[in-house]
Amino acid sequence: MTGLHFIAQEPICKGWSQDKKYRVTDAQGVHYLLRISPAEQYDRKKNEFERMRTIAALGIPMCKPIEFGICDAGVYSVQSWIDGTDAEEAIPTLTREAQYACGWEAGHILRKIHSVPVPENLEEWAVRFNRKIDLKMEKYKACPFQFEDGQVFIDYINENRSLLNDRPQVYQHGDYHRGNMRIGRDGKLYILDFDRDDYGDPWEDMKAITWDAILCPTFASGRIDGYFGGSIPPEFWKLLALYISVGMLSAILWAVPFGFEQIELFQNQAKTVLNWYDGMRNPVPIWYQKHKRLLSSPKTAN
Repeated sequence: MTGLHFIAQEPICKGWSQDKKYRVTDAQGVHYLLRISPAEQYDRKKNEFERMRTIAALGIPMCKPIEFGICDAGVYSVQSWIDGTDAEEAIPTLTREAQYACGWEAGHILRKIHSVPVPENLEEWAVRFNRKIDLKMEKYKACPFQFEDGQVFIDYINENRSLLNDRPQVYQHGDYHRGNMRIGRDGKLYILDFDRDDYGDPWEDMKAITWDAILCPTFASGRIDGYFGGSIPPEFWKLLALYISVGMLSAILWAVPFGFEQIELFQNQAKTVLNWYDGMRNPVPIWYQKHKRLLSSPKTAN
């Protein structure tokens, strides 16, 4: 299957990816991440692997792409393994200052990811994303499970579509939150799982911050300050609220096949988000707090 020879493998059951994932070990005791995807995804996975090479060349702390190919089970990729602790477990145990510093680093890294060149002749973002909005709204209205105040999200989206005009497009991670991050044994923050990558508005790549803000608002605040270097454009907040609103409509649609537990999770999350934004009347969420003392001399997560 691969030029590397593995003597042990351990399945990884976390996450929602359809890929089969394993921690594999070679004869020298070195660990790697092995991902296996269906054979029909060859072209997409090959392109994803090549994009990861481009990102790794920028010095992004991440699982480094090592090998790609075809095997009996489908398409495989081998990546370096990051020894350490999942960020979703490690970050809540840190002090508020360390959480904020880790968030700042995550924001700084995302800014660097967004520097990857994009293909020429991409469809205009407003055209592309408005088409996505229309589809999500149509499916949401036909869904048997809706949010108690879901119309508030729809109204906010429709009232702010003009903000999508003339937005730049960058390479996106696609699912950027602490569930796809790891704190290495060296204390550094590493970024995982680029399998939902895409091209689009850089600020749309922030929408998964809801997962961070719910359980660790200090980390989430640091993420935003780190991305912008502490100087946040006023229009950012309105656009982020729009992208989070669209994300909520998508979330309930995604949850339906997985049963009531996931449906209830996102129904509760919708109530939380509406509370953050005072029923979408205030674009700056209540969880965001600018840490002025830390902004003057931000620590790193090292």
